[in-house]
Amino acid sequence: MTGGRTSPVPSLRRFAREEEGAALVEFAMVLPMLLLIFAMIVESARVMIGFQSAIAGVRDATRYLARIAPMNICATGTAISTYDAQVGAIANQNLGTFFLPQNVTVTSVSSSLDCTKTGTYRISPPPIATVTAVVTIAMPFSGLFAFGGGNTTPTFSTTISDSARVYGS
Repeated sequence: MTGGRTSPVPSLRRFAREEEGAALVEFAMVLPMLLLIFAMIVESARVMIGFQSAIAGVRDATRYLARIAPMNICATGTAISTYDAQVGAIANQNLGTFFLPQNVTVTSVSSSLDCTKTGTYRISPPPIATVTAVVTIAMPFSGLFAFGGGNTTPTFSTTISDSARVYGS
């Protein structure tokens, strides 16, 4: 006499064959990775937009410097670095203010003058103004790269420069 007890083996076999909800479990396993990939795409786009804004700022600052510096700056020997404060303000204004923290910052801006070009020009040598900015980029997901043995440096710096002929004011 078995006393009415049934073996748990058939119940376990029936439970193991059950496929209801398998898609939900698989989705729950994949969802964190999908969210991580989506977040990395969004943050990478923000870094790219910030970097492009810094490039546009340096370009605008170079154009400004080429128009405001005197045309005969090479002959007079005027220092072009006197315009660095104005040039720095222009280079930074394109970064704007975002409602999220910025990933790209302009750490320094400097200007230089090249008076070494030779040839037959109306004003010889022609003055060439160059604006150089050092940009620091903060990587938003730097901690995640440590899992794969990658570089875990949270920031890196790069230099952006642009040149234009000085047309004078």
